[in-house]
Amino acid sequence: MLKGGLVSIEAAMGSLKPMERRAAQYILEHPEKVVSISVQKLAEFADVSEATIVRLSRSLHCKGFQELKLRIAGDLSKSSLPTESYQEFRTDGSIVDLIKSVTNNNIVSIQDTLTVLSPESVEKSINTLSSARKIGIFGIGASAVIAKDFNQKLTRINRWCEIGTGFDAQATIAANLIPGDVVFGISYSGQTEDMIRSLAVAKNNGASIITLTRFGSNPVSELADIQLFVSTLEKSIRSGAMSSRIAQLNVIDILYVGIAGRHYDESIKSLEKTRQAVKVGKRNG
Repeated sequence: MLKGGLVSIEAAMGSLKPMERRAAQYILEHPEKVVSISVQKLAEFADVSEATIVRLSRSLHCKGFQELKLRIAGDLSKSSLPTESYQEFRTDGSIVDLIKSVTNNNIVSIQDTLTVLSPESVEKSINTLSSARKIGIFGIGASAVIAKDFNQKLTRINRWCEIGTGFDAQATIAANLIPGDVVFGISYSGQTEDMIRSLAVAKNNGASIITLTRFGSNPVSELADIQLFVSTLEKSIRSGAMSSRIAQLNVIDILYVGIAGRHYDESIKSLEKTRQAVKVGKRNG
């Protein structure tokens, strides 16, 4: 069952154009009504044009209004396990409350991300990364943590990777890429200027671009050949820096397992060889 319509709307609200935002707000306030009406009626009720509804659907990465309605209907079915909403952290709560709120936010972030993560884009990413001659993994600041994790995982299964966690390193890597190479750019905000500049260099050299960003329109994802998204419903920068990181790491794990599965026997041998090498190195150190 398709789901994620309401999550997608909330996540993309900040990047929508004014008329699209007006229609989106109406949908959030009247989801039960929207699933049973036509695009013409929705345009009338929201006081926007039919073209605006079509553009909104595309902004939400739906093929059209019908798919958006199906996703909203899936949300309303309540077929998934119930979870609480994102919770702001309190400084006067108990340790038990702290444990519950942080854990809840991480769980909600992963579950919401599943509704905006396209299986088709995941499959394309796995195929593209699996066949790449060289992989450049870019992340700056908090995103560098995610980039290092992905780099370590792919290196262990003998994928040729280079990691750039600042513009100079990223630009140097990008300048030496050729068609058949891939850059995996990680930017939660999708607004990182250095990332945009380095991805442009890689793209000009013919490398494929895969991005992992917050859901919605943003400059980083617009440079991508394949776009991967995580949920953006955190209510503050503090919680966003944590639960979104967990969601991004979950996407990285999905890609890693998929890539390893494409070269299963080779991956198992590489994992054992690297494990033994580290073990021997520690023994002799």
